[in-house]
Amino acid sequence: MSAPPPGLHAADADARLLAPFTTWPDGPDGVAVSQFQVGGIHCAACSGIIESALLALPGVEQASVNPASARLALRWRPSQLPLADVLAGLQAVGYSATPDVAAPARDLRRREKRQALWRLFVAGFLMMQVMMMATPAYVAGAGELAPDLDQLLRWASWVMALPVLAFSAAPFFAGAWRQLRAGHLGMDVPVALGIGVTFVASTGALFDPGGLLGRDVYFDSLTMFIALLLLARWFELGARHRAAEALEAVAGSLPTAAERLLDDGRSERVAPESLRVGDRIRVAAGEAFAADGLVLSGQGWVNEALLTGESAPVAKALGDPVVAGSINGDGPLVVAVQRVGADTTAQGIVRLMQQAQSQRPPAHGIVDRVAAGFTAGVLLLALAAGLAWWWVEPSRAVAVAVAVLIVTCPCALTLAAPAAWLTASGALARRGLLLTDLSALERLCGVSTVVFDKTGTLSEDRLQLQRHWSSGGDADALLAQARSLAALSRHPHARALVDGRDASGWTDVHELPGRGVEARDATGRTWRLGAPGWVSERPDPAARLAFGSGDSVLWMDLAEEPREDAHEALAALRDAGLRLRLLSGDQPAAVARMAAALDIVHWHAGASPDTKLALLRDWQARGERVLMVGDGINDAPVLAAADVRIAMGQGAMLARAAADALLVSNRLMALPQALSLARRTRRVLRQNLAWAALYNLACVPLALAGLLPPLAAGIGMAASSLFVVLNAQRLAR
Repeated sequence: MSAPPPGLHAADADARLLAPFTTWPDGPDGVAVSQFQVGGIHCAACSGIIESALLALPGVEQASVNPASARLALRWRPSQLPLADVLAGLQAVGYSATPDVAAPARDLRRREKRQALWRLFVAGFLMMQVMMMATPAYVAGAGELAPDLDQLLRWASWVMALPVLAFSAAPFFAGAWRQLRAGHLGMDVPVALGIGVTFVASTGALFDPGGLLGRDVYFDSLTMFIALLLLARWFELGARHRAAEALEAVAGSLPTAAERLLDDGRSERVAPESLRVGDRIRVAAGEAFAADGLVLSGQGWVNEALLTGESAPVAKALGDPVVAGSINGDGPLVVAVQRVGADTTAQGIVRLMQQAQSQRPPAHGIVDRVAAGFTAGVLLLALAAGLAWWWVEPSRAVAVAVAVLIVTCPCALTLAAPAAWLTASGALARRGLLLTDLSALERLCGVSTVVFDKTGTLSEDRLQLQRHWSSGGDADALLAQARSLAALSRHPHARALVDGRDASGWTDVHELPGRGVEARDATGRTWRLGAPGWVSERPDPAARLAFGSGDSVLWMDLAEEPREDAHEALAALRDAGLRLRLLSGDQPAAVARMAAALDIVHWHAGASPDTKLALLRDWQARGERVLMVGDGINDAPVLAAADVRIAMGQGAMLARAAADALLVSNRLMALPQALSLARRTRRVLRQNLAWAALYNLACVPLALAGLLPPLAAGIGMAASSLFVVLNAQRLAR
């Protein structure tokens, strides 16, 4: 992150205030790009409302909201618009926001979750009470329920429905009002309309049983509908919060303190934020680097797998670069700090991922796409019915209009997607694939390309001995000696040979970073295990590891093993007509070997996070819909930008934060199973929507003709919702 432009001195534009969530593109124009977490988003229509409100503010050049992650990317001029005015502008249209920094964002999520839970509890508890009050009217025979008792139960239902309407259903009314003010017709509009009309009609029937609205009440159907909708939103909110919490947990995985060396020879423990360029820090074995820098003294092996995709630790010595977030696996290293804070490689990857996550999806869900036309049609139909009956029989005009609105209340339509998605997500969870974004099921159906990372995704996280041969001596006997010496080394290549053999008998053991381990046997003969060019003056080019002394040399080939079910899973994906690609930051030879083993034709090696993201954008520009599967921090940006993203369960926290789903079982067969289930889910969703349409086609004419009383319309609405839920349960099998 570069420093803010000179001359920027508005109080709210203080660099220290904006720094944790803002970047400053190069140039003197004072443009900033800030990231915010937004509360109150319930559907895709909210994105347009927020963007329109912010673009109307002076100094705002661009606003992009991703409704799935509830993240806002704002390009603005802090010199013209204080931060407080940005937050006030969002508040004015009914949304809360906080800079995307861990503590405030966590507080916002806690408040949002607590309020959602209270709304669900009130609706669910009072729904059960209202259902008990309504039961006698359903089960009593003619004349069995005294009129005064019947009226008392109706009044009790009305009293208990009031908190549900005023408190629990408030988000639907607020969302509908925002959508109408902004000229958008999302699903909140017909939902709020159905709730409001049902309550008004029931209240009118309660207060005046002989009036225009008749005597039937629907408080039980009303409270049940609200409770079911809030339950669906609760699950959706939880999925979004889990993704945000995973992103924040990245900070917890980085070091909380660094040992800074002072000029007088002493050292002090300081927070990583206190480090400055030019400082010297000492990093002990097993610790993470707090900043990017160069090694000043010491040598050892550094694990950069989660940052670069490199399958093996990298030797570091004087003058070699190290990156923040990588782990020092060997002796202490003294490092000269070159980049700190947001300028480090790891934080740069975080920003790439945040920017990709903040981009608005190119298309909305199927329910949002039909909401506007459905709402307009219902309103026009009810109005036309009321006017027509006003001329035919004025006393029945209101009742007919109410029956039309109730019978077309989008209960089944609103429950269609959540019911199917939640049931399918439960089925996937039993297979070891946890969804963090339920809408990923819809996007999975359009996938045409599956892109895999290599290390930790297609391959196991360890090397294995493939074959061994010798240029002098008994190969098996030499291998037994090599395994014994390997037990004294910490390098992954050596660990691949260890089989529990006794390592005693070796003396004068030395491990040289970048070369290998050297020791003497009981006879005083020196042996080496490590890089072929170090062990022998004439290395075998086919060997990756060597062990020997003099002319007795054992050559060994080590390789990553594909996961146990990789061949089966990739074959199933090919049979489904999908294109497979391998995209890795590892060395070309290792990537080519894995691609050949799994019959993957399209592969790219040595790819940096920027390169991966550029390749993905190019494939998407060609019309490919990409499913990305990865596990490292270097996969986070490309995961965030993919159409669908799945992270391995044991992968980097940052990669998991950018994912739509976590493959906690690490079984790749869950991928073709997820694709198959996604297509089944789409079929069930379409069946549910078709049922809602057929139900309306059958019942609306009856309501228009005055042959369907409001009570029957309410029963039909509940039955339609029940069918949708039961049909979705077929996905659990």
